[in-house]
Amino acid sequence: MANSPSGDSVIDRLVRVLETFTADRTVQTASDIGRRAGLPSSTAHRLVDDLVRSGLLERDDEHRVRLGMRLWELALRGSDALRLRQAALPFMEGVQARIREHTQLAVLEQDEALFLERLSHPSAGANITRVAGRLALHASSSGLVLLAHAPDDVLDRVLTGPLPAISPETVTDPTALRRILAGIREHGYVVSPGSVESVSTGVAVPVRDRGRVIAALSVILPRDASTDDVVVTLRAAARGIEQALRSDRD
Repeated sequence: MANSPSGDSVIDRLVRVLETFTADRTVQTASDIGRRAGLPSSTAHRLVDDLVRSGLLERDDEHRVRLGMRLWELALRGSDALRLRQAALPFMEGVQARIREHTQLAVLEQDEALFLERLSHPSAGANITRVAGRLALHASSSGLVLLAHAPDDVLDRVLTGPLPAISPETVTDPTALRRILAGIREHGYVVSPGSVESVSTGVAVPVRDRGRVIAALSVILPRDASTDDVVVTLRAAARGIEQALRSDRD
């Protein structure tokens, strides 16, 4: 695609426009989008108009825009994420019925944990995770499982980069993290108290497809809750998801 005077391609600029939308910011003006995307006003308005015409964005009566249904439709066609979510959901519901807190499914995406699904009981404790939300790999139980089984280049990039503390108990020392990751690979699960919020404990296990870890299945519990039965429940659910994925291919 043609580049702008700044060297950005059209695709780069379109992605920057779409990335200005968040779970808390679902409606914006074209001017707001341009400011947040770092684009000239004229460029932002032109791109927004093009995206509205294609259906990837929608405009309301007040000329504000939101993500369009067409974008959702295209994103789901042939999506590995959708296939994984569909295979996992019955087993997540089983975990949720037993644990009655928060049950989550996450995948590795651009050096972060991206959450595909979350089920929550009305009386469950604290949890900042959202569907389509992200967390740093080093700072959540799901992220730690994904990082433990990530390619070497991802592991090295994360552990040599910034490791910000999400809570006072987030492990940010690379040497300590390497020990935790080795333990995950050895034992097949992680219990991570207080890494995101001091009042909660995350428990996560890997989900495999054809032997490769493709996701992390986790629950978020009150800080002092027992975790032994939770690990057993999560492992059984992960095996169920793996079998469902095999059956889907067959």
